[in-house]
Amino acid sequence: QVQLVESGGGLVQSGGSLKLSCAASGFNLDTFIVGWFRQAPGKEREGVSCIFNGRGGTYYPESVKGRFTISRENTKGTVHLQMNDLKTEDTDGYYCATDLRARGDGPAEDFSFWGQGTQVTVAS
Repeated sequence: QVQLVESGGGLVQSGGSLKLSCAASGFNLDTFIVGWFRQAPGKEREGVSCIFNGRGGTYYPESVKGRFTISRENTKGTVHLQMNDLKTEDTDGYYCATDLRARGDGPAEDFSFWGQGTQVTVAS
C-alpha cells in the first residue's frame, strides 16, 4: 500500500527557510517520480518541484526556481523540499505526490498517490 506522509511545515518569517519531508512507504521510492504541490483554499494545486527516477533530474517552475530544492534519499524512503527566501505568497498547504510516470510540469492529475499535506505559513 503506497503511503506518503509530509512533515516540516510551520510558521516562518518572510525571508526565512523551511525544510519539508515526505516519508514514503509501500513502494520502491527510487523507481517513482515524486512531486511537491501547493494549494490554497479554493484554488487549484500548483506544482512547485518534481524529481524523477533514475538519475534524479529535477524540475522547478519559475515562481520557485533558485529558492526551492528537491532531493531524495532512496535508502531512507524520503524526499525533501528545502525552501529558502520564503515569501508571503508561498503560504499554502504543501503536498507530496508520486506516480510511476508523470510530467515535471504536469498537472496534479498526473499523480495517483498523495500525502495528507503540511501547512506552510510565511508571515511578513
